[in-house]
Amino acid sequence: MQIGMIGLGRMGGNIVRRLLQGGHSAVVYDRSADAVAALGREGAARSDGLEDFVSKLELPRTAWVMLPAGDPTEEAVNRLAALMSAGDTIIDGGNSFYKDDIRRAAILREKGIHYVDVGTSGGVWGLERGYCMMIGGDREAVERLDPIFRTMAPGIGEVERTPGRDGRDPRPEQGYLHAGPSGSGHFVKMIHNGIEYGMMQAFAEGFDILRGANSAELPAENRFDLNLPDIAEVWRRGSVVSSWLLDLTASALASDEKLESFSGFVQDSGEGRWTINAAIEEAVPAHVLSAALYARFRSREEASFADKVLSAMRKGFGGHQEPKAS
Repeated sequence: MQIGMIGLGRMGGNIVRRLLQGGHSAVVYDRSADAVAALGREGAARSDGLEDFVSKLELPRTAWVMLPAGDPTEEAVNRLAALMSAGDTIIDGGNSFYKDDIRRAAILREKGIHYVDVGTSGGVWGLERGYCMMIGGDREAVERLDPIFRTMAPGIGEVERTPGRDGRDPRPEQGYLHAGPSGSGHFVKMIHNGIEYGMMQAFAEGFDILRGANSAELPAENRFDLNLPDIAEVWRRGSVVSSWLLDLTASALASDEKLESFSGFVQDSGEGRWTINAAIEEAVPAHVLSAALYARFRSREEASFADKVLSAMRKGFGGHQEPKAS
């Protein structure tokens, strides 16, 4: 099956490679001529502009947009819509806001163009491991594209089957899901990323406590000089907290036990904020996910204004002096 890919970054390029390895064909476009040329050498059809890109797609056309959320994706979808025809499909596989998907789908529906939103998880390991996909869109378009999704997905692999799934949709076991109408794919991916924030923060805080067990502020008999790489490794083997995130943590600690190559500045890509907004709209308590998002904000500040306010109050009521900067 043929697909067109716009955006050949770390994920877009590797998606194309996985599809080519699976026997599909691809037309590629990116503002970087070098990225286009690299995939051209691997078997993809090159294009040097959106008009050329669309002209090389077979009917009914399928164009996958893998660009940053917001204006870049909006511009690409609008330009494609002007060049494509009824029966064609535009896929947004980035991390777009689900309400933007709902709006875009309604506009494209008037032109007879299908819009499919694909929440794509797998990162830089997707080429090797496959991509977990949460898909939103009308059934006709999603089912037509099933060969593409099936090739991209990780497959059942060595993961044990969940008891009681007999008779259910087999696609989730393969690593992809038709979640519902337009917007639902990115909504599910948004919550996935919010949960990811919470899991990551839990590991981060836990290892920080383990590291602090040898603090000079503790009584000598209560101190432990713990081997964090070994703890991460043993937890990978049969513990209830074993996960890919723990695998990545163990790998990082094994190669750099003090993590001296990291500054601790943690960015957020938007989905965490959107998840908290959704929780507010639904009046659903989300204590852990909210705290994890705020922790990322805090990682970017050496000393916030709030810290200064606290210090001023402590000095005012108790005469507490700030320690000298180390």
